[in-house]
Amino acid sequence: MKKILAFAGSNSSRSKNYQLILHTVSSISGFKVQSLDMSKKTFPVFSEDLEREEGYGDPLLEFLRQIRNADALIVSVNEHNGNPSAYFKNVIDWLSRIDRNFLIDKKVFLMSTSPGRRGASGSLEISKDLLLRFGGEIIETFSLPSFNHFFSEQGGILEEPYKTEHSIKLKSFLGQI
Repeated sequence: MKKILAFAGSNSSRSKNYQLILHTVSSISGFKVQSLDMSKKTFPVFSEDLEREEGYGDPLLEFLRQIRNADALIVSVNEHNGNPSAYFKNVIDWLSRIDRNFLIDKKVFLMSTSPGRRGASGSLEISKDLLLRFGGEIIETFSLPSFNHFFSEQGGILEEPYKTEHSIKLKSFLGQI
């Protein structure tokens, strides 16, 4: 059975992007799916000095192992001032130091959401380029704007055409794993 690892690029305990992840994976069947709550994972700010003096911590190595064991990833990125969060960029920096091609052969469904009308689309585009650089294959992308208006924990994505777009893109992604 194919394995999917799903996580948000946010370390917030109230992450909108993690809520989107949970909604997305709730409709997947026929795959082994693991969702990671990144608010439970802390990593030091990357520095070459820290890397040289302490190496790579167990939480980082475990995360890399989980990525390597997955056939595909579902990632939803948040946005801070038009860019991916410092947390997400930091995680990518650490992972890429261990293995420049840490995403090789990984198919990715890349999503984003935010309370704003752009749905973190700036972060989504930057993250897309970033993940491609490290070997990821972006199969589909999806951005949900106005999260507070178009999403509920009980009902998921509430508004058309976003609900249909999300469903079509998820089905396309799953069909290519």
